[in-house]
Amino acid sequence: MKTKIKDVFSKDHGLKVISLSPKDTVHKAIHKMAKNEVGCVIVLVDEKPVGIFTERDYMNNIILRGLSPKRTKLEKVMTKKLAFIRTGDTVEKGLAIMNSKNCRHLPVCEEGELFGIVSIGELVRVIIKDQKATIEYLNEYISMN
Repeated sequence: MKTKIKDVFSKDHGLKVISLSPKDTVHKAIHKMAKNEVGCVIVLVDEKPVGIFTERDYMNNIILRGLSPKRTKLEKVMTKKLAFIRTGDTVEKGLAIMNSKNCRHLPVCEEGELFGIVSIGELVRVIIKDQKATIEYLNEYISMN
């Protein structure tokens, strides 16, 4: 059975999403990301996602362009074209979306509401766990015959 995105969320991971407003500064975003040990923040307007700001955005849109993190607003440098996944979709579908969109973080939405966010690392860990379970099952099956 394929693992669903909703199954990736645990008590430890929970539904905690780090978010900011488009009017917040890049400096504030980086500070929040570092404090929470995450690689991105979701940018919300009226509780709806309008963008994402990632470590890659910081490198490409701030550092390489020589912009000031303390003066630059997220709305100027965030990724606006968001890829989403639903809670009932499979982990494999999440990885396929990340691969096709060349992203490492994927907002999870359900009925138009932000449910959470998953990273490529989390999804890869689930795939590895599922593959280990399959290998153990097959080894037991082979040893019984």
